[in-house]
Amino acid sequence: MKSKSLSAAAAACCLLGALAHAQDAATPAQPDSGGDGVILELNKLEKSEKGCRAYVVVTNPTKTAYDAFKLDLVLFQTDGVIGRRLALDLSPVRPDKRAVKLFDLEGAKCEDIGSFLINDVLDCRTSAGPASDCLANLKVKSLTKVEISK
Repeated sequence: MKSKSLSAAAAACCLLGALAHAQDAATPAQPDSGGDGVILELNKLEKSEKGCRAYVVVTNPTKTAYDAFKLDLVLFQTDGVIGRRLALDLSPVRPDKRAVKLFDLEGAKCEDIGSFLINDVLDCRTSAGPASDCLANLKVKSLTKVEISK
């Protein structure tokens, strides 16, 4: 009698395990982030022949590759007045990668830049399509006297 009970219990365990595995397979897998989100660091501003050149370090500690990552960036002058608005294209943003991106602010003097605001994310896509929460998952920091926020 004990062996029949053990066999029934073993069969039930196998059936429950198979059902759990089938449920896992039916549930779409969430991408393994491998990190908290993309980090944008304003690393350096320097005078250039066109105006002011910004060096931005983009770190993607996640397993997600972004085919498009375009920001709506607003530059504030030192007096707090908006100086200009521009689209900053950081793509491609590779997974588990740190990269340096440069952009020139034509006609701007570095010493007149007070801060940057990431107003929105204009385009954020992976190979699977549009990605959600790109702005919420974006982290920002500055190694310069010029602040960056979102």
